[in-house]
Amino acid sequence: MIVGVISDTHGTLARGALAALATAELILHAGDIGGGMILEQLATIAPVLAVRGNSDAGTPLARHHPATRWIERSGVRIVLTHILGRPADAAAGLPTEPAQRPDIVIFGHTHRVCVEHIAGVLFLNPGAAGRPRFGGGLSVALVQIGHQSPAVTIVPLPSA
Repeated sequence: MIVGVISDTHGTLARGALAALATAELILHAGDIGGGMILEQLATIAPVLAVRGNSDAGTPLARHHPATRWIERSGVRIVLTHILGRPADAAAGLPTEPAQRPDIVIFGHTHRVCVEHIAGVLFLNPGAAGRPRFGGGLSVALVQIGHQSPAVTIVPLPSA
């Protein structure tokens, strides 16, 4: 199964984002959505699950999307959230019991790509897919899950 991962659109979907996610069978949005039309556009490709981000506070998006979601697909446990902090600090706070421990933690907020494996958990931030901010570029991620360890591909998007 291919899971598309996107974050920090802030109401704008970067050019090339839909094409980059075209092979996804599920799309996860890690917050700071910025408008329901973003989710509608993504839903033309695959089902979408989203969490709210800090910029979504006080909007209908915040009322309809939780701050954190636990998702299981193809036997892989995924935590989806917006603000995580440092992956090493977050890893220390995860459940130690294997049946309750996620395989993947997906987050956004920093607008910077992060692909880190810590204590058997993949921490993934796909970067931003709205407008470039904080000196970073734009990107989304594709995660292949299934019979082997999750494989991540970061897909850069045009900045203009």
